[in-house]
Amino acid sequence: MFIPCDRGGGPAAPDFKGFTLLMPAVSVGNVGQLAIDLVISTLDMTKVGYFYTDCLVPMVGNNPYATAEENSVELSINAEVYSLPSKKLVVLQIRSPFIKNKYRPFCETLLSWVKSSKCARVVLLSSSHAYQRDDEQLLGTPLRYLLTPDLEKAVGGHVKELNWKEMEKVAAYPGISNTEKVLHIPGGGITKLLFTESCSEGIQMAVLLKFCSEGDNIPDAFVLVNYLNEWLQLIKSEVSTSNNSTDPSSQWKIPSSWRLLFGNGLPPALF
Repeated sequence: MFIPCDRGGGPAAPDFKGFTLLMPAVSVGNVGQLAIDLVISTLDMTKVGYFYTDCLVPMVGNNPYATAEENSVELSINAEVYSLPSKKLVVLQIRSPFIKNKYRPFCETLLSWVKSSKCARVVLLSSSHAYQRDDEQLLGTPLRYLLTPDLEKAVGGHVKELNWKEMEKVAAYPGISNTEKVLHIPGGGITKLLFTESCSEGIQMAVLLKFCSEGDNIPDAFVLVNYLNEWLQLIKSEVSTSNNSTDPSSQWKIPSSWRLLFGNGLPPALF
């Protein structure tokens, strides 16, 4: 359930009609969440509310996008909503894992909100275990996409112009029969369930994902957010003056919270 921020006499809820909802799946390497961090920080998006749910592990922390001492003490919770009306973009950032057996209730609540808020489409940033790829998925780019039938009608032609690679279906019974193919996204969290539910409910959804492994997933996040930017053009890629080559990664603003991704350094007193 969406709860707007108390802005002191403002409207009860922002109007998201026609907006694109961008959100992460809590998946391997947290790549989607890191990519969402880059979008929120770079576009300086405004927090407009919270997504209240009992499906996520509760958490509270300091402002992950602090730019000064004054706003560093603001609190953040496990699911928050940010908006940028000039680009018709609304972002749901998820910061904690799902409680066991709560995937389906979350998806139902989320899709109900998408319908009631009249968002035009949903873009889900996700990831999948690199080591569980089949032979076909080992070839070429580690990036894949999926479109629901309703979104395929709207943007399928444009996506084909980008020469993106659609997520392959794999054999349901590998080694026994290769005739029956199924969508398999190991390590993808809610990705498959949310996508299939969106298909059946006629919601326009795109899934953009990267095959990766656990570790330092910051490079994966840059690759995924650049992949997203090829389509949505959230920022303009500038040409590097040093070698006249385009380096879109340099255009993304790293949030202050990333300094703590791997914890604090060792205290000198230990030595």
